Amino acid sequence: MILEQIRVGHMMVFAYIIGDQESGDGLVVDPGAEVDAILAKAKQSNLVIKYIVNTHGHVDHIAGNAELKDKTGARIIIHESDSEMMTSHPFVIMRIFRARPSPPADVVVRDGDSIEIGSVKLRVLHTPGHSPGSISLYTPGYVMTGDTLFVRGVGSTNLPGGSWEQLRSSITERIFTLPGDTVVLPGHKTGPYLTSTIEHEKFSNPITKL
Repeated sequence: MILEQIRVGHMMVFAYIIGDQESGDGLVVDPGAEVDAILAKAKQSNLVIKYIVNTHGHVDHIAGNAELKDKTGARIIIHESDSEMMTSHPFVIMRIFRARPSPPADVVVRDGDSIEIGSVKLRVLHTPGHSPGSISLYTPGYVMTGDTLFVRGVGSTNLPGGSWEQLRSSITERIFTLPGDTVVLPGHKTGPYLTSTIEHEKFSNPITKL
């Protein structure tokens, strides 16, 4: 499996490239900005981008959807509960991010679905709280947690559809049940560390004290 973490945009979003070496197929998780840089990194690994996967529908994570879809023809995937939000951000918000509105989803997913790229399978974990349709993406050894779980932090719940109770449940009852050595790949850079592990977050994340 090919895995690349790329920090993009002024919100320090982490976009991820996931690929299958044998087939040359790949996908991008959360192309929030700097689409050309994402594509250049994919090209270095000889990947053809087949899917755009959004961990949730907030503008800082979907701002590159339209450009990336135009340049690759990739199909957009998001949880069904955030699909409407993704395409309905106010014009002024999109202008702030210098982004075009996202095209509608080509595929909507639910908890337990799989997203497959060559031999790589990502299992969809519905982890609401930051937004109603927030998802985490798990493949043995790694979990991309979007804005649900950060390194030594958690996502906000003060935007429409946010819920502290749901966020805490998603982290403690879903994400923290993954194997302890699973690498946590967050949706933003929030400190000096780029990644963590489930075991480390269970020990050090403030949410365990609340």
